[in-house]
Amino acid sequence: MARWRVGVDSGGTFTDVCLFDEDDGRVEVWKVSSTPDDPSRGIAQGVEEGMRRVAPEATQPGAPITYFGHGTTVATNALIQHRGVKTGLVTTDGFRDLLEIGRQKRPDLYDMQADKPPTLVPRDLRFQVAERVRHDGRIDLALDEDAVRAAARALKAAEVKAIAVSFLYGFIRPEHEARAVAILREEMPEVFISAGHEIAPEFREFERLSTVVLNAYLGPVMRRYIERLTPRLRDLGMTATPHLTQSNGGVIGFGTAAAMPVRAVLSGPSTGVVGAQAIGELAGFPDLITFDMGGTSTDVALLNGGQCKLASEATVHGYPIKAPMLDIHTVGAGGGSIAYIDGGGLLKVGPRSCGADPGPVCYGRGNSEPATTDANVVLQTLNPEYLLAGRMKIDQSLAKASIAGMAERLGLGVMETAQGIISVVTANMARAIRVISIQRGYDPRDYTLMAFGGAGPLHAARLAIELDMKRVLVPRNPGILCAMGLLLTDLRADFAATRLMPATEASVTDVAAAFEGLVARAEEWFAHEEIAEGDRALTRTADIRYAGQNYELPVALPPGPVTAETIAALAAGFTESHRQRYGFIAEEEPIQLVTLRLEATGRVAKAKLASHPDAGLDATGAIIGKRDVWFPEAGGFVATPIYSRDALHPGNRFVGPAIVEQMDTTTVVLPGMTARVDSYLNLILEVAA
Repeated sequence: MARWRVGVDSGGTFTDVCLFDEDDGRVEVWKVSSTPDDPSRGIAQGVEEGMRRVAPEATQPGAPITYFGHGTTVATNALIQHRGVKTGLVTTDGFRDLLEIGRQKRPDLYDMQADKPPTLVPRDLRFQVAERVRHDGRIDLALDEDAVRAAARALKAAEVKAIAVSFLYGFIRPEHEARAVAILREEMPEVFISAGHEIAPEFREFERLSTVVLNAYLGPVMRRYIERLTPRLRDLGMTATPHLTQSNGGVIGFGTAAAMPVRAVLSGPSTGVVGAQAIGELAGFPDLITFDMGGTSTDVALLNGGQCKLASEATVHGYPIKAPMLDIHTVGAGGGSIAYIDGGGLLKVGPRSCGADPGPVCYGRGNSEPATTDANVVLQTLNPEYLLAGRMKIDQSLAKASIAGMAERLGLGVMETAQGIISVVTANMARAIRVISIQRGYDPRDYTLMAFGGAGPLHAARLAIELDMKRVLVPRNPGILCAMGLLLTDLRADFAATRLMPATEASVTDVAAAFEGLVARAEEWFAHEEIAEGDRALTRTADIRYAGQNYELPVALPPGPVTAETIAALAAGFTESHRQRYGFIAEEEPIQLVTLRLEATGRVAKAKLASHPDAGLDATGAIIGKRDVWFPEAGGFVATPIYSRDALHPGNRFVGPAIVEQMDTTTVVLPGMTARVDSYLNLILEVAA
């Protein structure tokens, strides 16, 4: 009987299932519509249908499912669409307004119309209590417990569903936060409570506050989701311990994910990057910009030398999060993003999404506002009759009527308006890629664009041209790459300790002692996860800055014990990293160690992608028909060959314009582009010089 590893990625529009047979290496995929009202229902349906199709025995009690990994955009989409819960805040006296004051920066300095993201806790739900811990851990003022109880009763009267607790220097002395949490739980046992010292035990008060507020805001959403999913998996006969992917690309148990949803804000996108890393290495393209476009959002990341940087802090849709995560940038642009005309008469798209239900207008479920998918259906880059290889019927006439109404208001034709929607979406995604490339000292022209997600290959060609990139790589199963990434990732946990020290020989003893403490915590985690000695790995890094600087850069420690040479190597690595990021170094400034980090990895068995023999250049055998497709590059409709991705073989080549269809996505090959299939069945598009 086969032993199966199962990966599931639950997106805002579709739920993807990837099955890997550990015995013979077989990989099978399945895709179903998501169920936004209860995402766990779509997951159970997808797993059951996928297993019944390829492995009927895997749905029986005691089935040999050796691993179940799950990635979800539940937290991401709740944040993007501001659908978290009513949240309160208890903080140190005098810091009530820090959540709004932030760093007093304007991210869009010259944009007079830029809007700040909504503050997740309104001022009347932010309570301050007397307490004060000094930066060195001394307690200047004991916690006013009566004030905490008064805040709890006021928040209870306001019917909040979650509370964040964050005190100044709570990461150094957590006693006050812990006591406040205990009081709040006495007064409001049914409310989700999140404390700063548990969620983000690092310095920087605003970022720590933002992180714990986000954790509270999303906590009940994630907890409700997991509480619904767990029994559904049990009903399917699964006995394997379920895991959820973290934003750092590793996995955690459902219990931890329910308590710390902020660690899973980029849960789904992170596994896509892991999958892209493995496929890019096999295909010979280690320098990648990943482009993961789903139904609700688009996620982009940069892989240099096959590695995606791990950030200790990121801003997701305008909100700072201080938690280890792959350096992924997310924008509200997807197949379900709704197009509209703003107050100035300009065409805009997103971030509001129609999701899977009611979905785009062409789904015929009552939505009347055109989405990106409707534009593609009208342009006929998408099949105008069905999706998912015929399993999902759609109605093009509804999409045309919806876009026609918008076209009349804009004074444009229907096709020009549909193409305008695509152009706006492309500009939004190009802006996201410039954030993670040009703004950080990397030229996107030096990279290959790797397109995946259900809508990524549909938009990748135009995005590449917009960024002057010469090559696009579309993996064999792009629509389910995030699910496949779950079968290519390891167990992973991150540990950190803030220690402000000079990067000199005098700090050797303190650095060594700090890492010893982190290693001890990692060993406890290894034992808890029952990871064998030979499958354990530790990676050490340090966040470093010039003394007085506001931001740090991560630098890897060389292997071996911490010595004076180790500190010198860290300083040299920081200098080089600073030069690359900012274009200069300050030789006269002292270098300072800030936060020491340890990444613990438990290696697991992974899916292995097989190479296939060359089948020749001729791809005509994969043509399954023709249809008129609107290409503005060619001046209008063009009779375009439709290729079946399943019938394309290694070595096949063809030129655009062309459309490649498969169950999980559609790839657009623009006029003037060439396409070829490599030995791993990746489709590689190249832009003409």
